[in-house]
Amino acid sequence: MVKKLDIKDRDQVEKINELALETPYEVWLSTDTLMLDARSLLGLYALIGKRVNVVADDSVSPRSLDRLVARMA
Repeated sequence: MVKKLDIKDRDQVEKINELALETPYEVWLSTDTLMLDARSLLGLYALIGKRVNVVADDSVSPRSLDRLVARMA
């Protein structure tokens, strides 16, 4: 399952990381050339100013992922 997200600044990166650490499932952020575990704070800084795909396993409910991405924005 994939959702779009624009990463604007450092504060948002830290928020995304905190939320990913709280989820019971893996969350990945990807661009055309990169795929990062959202629990890896250092890697997330490379995504500032970019539109990314928030990726989770298909077993995650769409509603749950929608709520997570809304909190990440």
